[in-house]
Amino acid sequence: MNVTTRHNPSFAVARVQLSGNESIKAESGAMMAHSAGVAIEAKMQGGLMKGLKRSMLGGESLFVTTFHAPAEGGWVDVAANLPGDVTTIELNGGALNVSRGNWLASAATIELDTKWGGFKNLMGGEGGFLVHATGTGTVVVSCYGALDTVELAAGESVVIDSGHVVAFDPTVQFTTRKVTKGMMATLKSGEGLVMEFSGPGRVLTQSRDPSALISWLTTSLPFSRA
Repeated sequence: MNVTTRHNPSFAVARVQLSGNESIKAESGAMMAHSAGVAIEAKMQGGLMKGLKRSMLGGESLFVTTFHAPAEGGWVDVAANLPGDVTTIELNGGALNVSRGNWLASAATIELDTKWGGFKNLMGGEGGFLVHATGTGTVVVSCYGALDTVELAAGESVVIDSGHVVAFDPTVQFTTRKVTKGMMATLKSGEGLVMEFSGPGRVLTQSRDPSALISWLTTSLPFSRA
């Protein structure tokens, strides 16, 4: 498969070019268009329990859509729900941790599972469980806003607001903590949880926080004040 993007960085669409009889997996509802002859199959990858685990804990849909190209090949366009960028990451027998809602598509050779992402899930819901992608092939991830990649050398650290984390290498170690000490300090600062990452490895971030959008809509829309 070969992936090209257009309309990035604000409203990115990823076109996945498939060879004859090649397949890809995509998040349910991510498909924007596809070439004639491409067959579509929606099912729970790995069975009911694994599908429920990925859906309830990993923030993805219960069903994963698989697109099968005909003998002459074809293409599939995928896009995220929120405006922002899209990027591809190549795995060569390795792994990638992807935050809730950021996995968009991947090669059929990539296995998807759910991994515990730390106590941030219990302390506020930003991040929680992670989608754990393993295998050999291409992974397509989306973000809300613009995408940045932080390359960390061994022993180098960075602190990132948990709502801005898109994905990171399994070689990266991290801890989660409150940005300030005490409830009053947290309320005054308006900040919640941060993740401190230590290299080596890369961390992908997004310039906007989806949970902040939800909070703004909740307080601004008329029905929220009814």
